[in-house]
Amino acid sequence: MYIIKVKGKAKIPDYIQIRDENFVLVAYFRADRPLKNVEKFGLEGKEEELENLIKSLPFGKLQKLEL
Repeated sequence: MYIIKVKGKAKIPDYIQIRDENFVLVAYFRADRPLKNVEKFGLEGKEEELENLIKSLPFGKLQKLEL
């Protein structure tokens, strides 16, 4: 899976996109809100690691999601 942080403008907040190996959008959520239903993406038990990754992730750079 891949992850990218998208910079918001004006009233639109920053968002996180999680995409699968075919770059199909799997999850789309606000960067400042905790991710819900992480078990749907196989990330259960890794919420804290994911939160730390999101905070350090640069805007607009697609990265392989390895937790």
